[in-house]
Amino acid sequence: SRMGFFRRQEEHVVVRILRGRYAGQGLAEPADEELRAMAVEIVDEAHRILRRRGGNLVDIVKELVGNWVKKP
Repeated sequence: SRMGFFRRQEEHVVVRILRGRYAGQGLAEPADEELRAMAVEIVDEAHRILRRRGGNLVDIVKELVGNWVKKP
């Protein structure tokens, strides 16, 4: 379906953002499967937030990624 296509694209972009964040913080990057699972959860949450309060999807995703990837 079309929504499935857009959803997969969003998840793909979030995986790239996650990879960049891990690299930028000098942290070990999780396995691909784990990154994809994180992206699914982040996209789900971003859409929930978007429905609840509106805003910009990209800004919400970046905020959520920042919450997921923190230096130990």
